[in-house]
Amino acid sequence: EIGVVGLTNVQFAVHRRQVFILEVNPRASRTVPYVSKVVGIPFAKVAARVMAGARLGELGVEEREIRHYGVKEAVFPFKKFSNVDVILGPEMKSTGEVMGMGLDFPTAFLKAQEAAGTRLPAGGRAFVSVREEDKAAVVPIAQALVELGFEIVATEGTRRTLLANGIEAGLVHKVVEGVRPHIVDRLEAGEIDFVLNTAGDRKAKQDSYSIRRTSLIRNVFYCTTLEAAHAATRSIRASKEAPRPVRPLQDYHRGLRPAALGS
Repeated sequence: EIGVVGLTNVQFAVHRRQVFILEVNPRASRTVPYVSKVVGIPFAKVAARVMAGARLGELGVEEREIRHYGVKEAVFPFKKFSNVDVILGPEMKSTGEVMGMGLDFPTAFLKAQEAAGTRLPAGGRAFVSVREEDKAAVVPIAQALVELGFEIVATEGTRRTLLANGIEAGLVHKVVEGVRPHIVDRLEAGEIDFVLNTAGDRKAKQDSYSIRRTSLIRNVFYCTTLEAAHAATRSIRASKEAPRPVRPLQDYHRGLRPAALGS
């Protein structure tokens, strides 16, 4: 519609299941090099040739069946700035990006985390505290953590849900409850290895800020969404089940083939 030839960067926002277009720029995004590496097609070079008049058919660009996974992870400078919350919003906070590749998603996710400087714990003690609407969905994640050898501790409401579903969990106090030792005390003491904390409204986010900040400073792996926690448990399990071989990009691309028409 706008007559762009070459690469175009489109930013979308989804609000209450409605999709909005925020902006359309005739330029490449930072994602393009990552997609090029995963698919094995130099899209920036292809776009430049197309802008100069070449056609995609002449350049051998075709759909491919991808049998491996690429996970892009953002790198954030939170540690370098005091009093910065790690909760993400619409503004750009990342200072770089890395990627992990693997023959399955858990391996690719794990490699991406390690490339970003994050180490997933193999075991220890996991702290779980989620908002009301996440309580039912957190049960299988907590069960996965138990199966991986983690001991679970949780705040009162989350612990009640876990116990009702047959998952043992110790009680740990919130900072706002005023009872010591609270969760930040236990983080400071090195007693927590994995944090899953989802916050609801603005007040809940303010109350749990010290948990996220202390986890960051103490290098404790933390998740602020159930999706991230689910991916993390899958990756921890994968790391225990089999070694993660290092493969050159050529090995991944060698197995690619054109996708069947209509597939």
